[in-house]
Amino acid sequence: MFTGIIEETGAVKSVNRHQTGARIEIDAAVILSDLEIGGSIAVNGCCLTAIEITSEGFAADLSPETMARTNLGDLEPGRRVNLERPLLPTSRLSGHFVQGHVDATGEFLEVAPAGDDNWTLRVRAPEETLKYLVYKGSVTIDGISLTVARLDGDVIEVAVIPHTYRETNLADRRPGDRVNLECDVLAKHIERLLSSVQLPSR
Repeated sequence: MFTGIIEETGAVKSVNRHQTGARIEIDAAVILSDLEIGGSIAVNGCCLTAIEITSEGFAADLSPETMARTNLGDLEPGRRVNLERPLLPTSRLSGHFVQGHVDATGEFLEVAPAGDDNWTLRVRAPEETLKYLVYKGSVTIDGISLTVARLDGDVIEVAVIPHTYRETNLADRRPGDRVNLECDVLAKHIERLLSSVQLPSR
């Protein structure tokens, strides 16, 4: 479980693709302080397991599902990625509950200046995620906990404060890039519960 508050950006060192997925190596610093083999780490909002750790970074395996459903399959050496360690029971929940289970990828449209170093981020979301997105609701974009400011058809608009813009990889994004989307898990649970309710017959 994560919060969507990015701790640092890491740099992709290598991506070794093979028939059953890939192994990725990422240079990092802050998150290494208590990372252990087998520990979880969110990379662009996707929960991965550290299988190797060095003084400069860590390695993780990507399954075929991860390669297909997330933007981690698009990564190349040198690209920056958003990193976050799991939530501790004693931590403050500064963002929202994020599972690290990416629902789909959206299309990055733009991150435009909104004055005073603030920014407006626009992403086109796929049809299957729209029912979980609501005005002022939470959405995770590339691991960043954000609040929906506007919905225009299939386009999500969120406000990005200066700190978030500086501390994440949003500045690297270009129109057409795939971004990872995770919808609020509470909305998905409610949908499941309501689908099992049988209304009384008249």
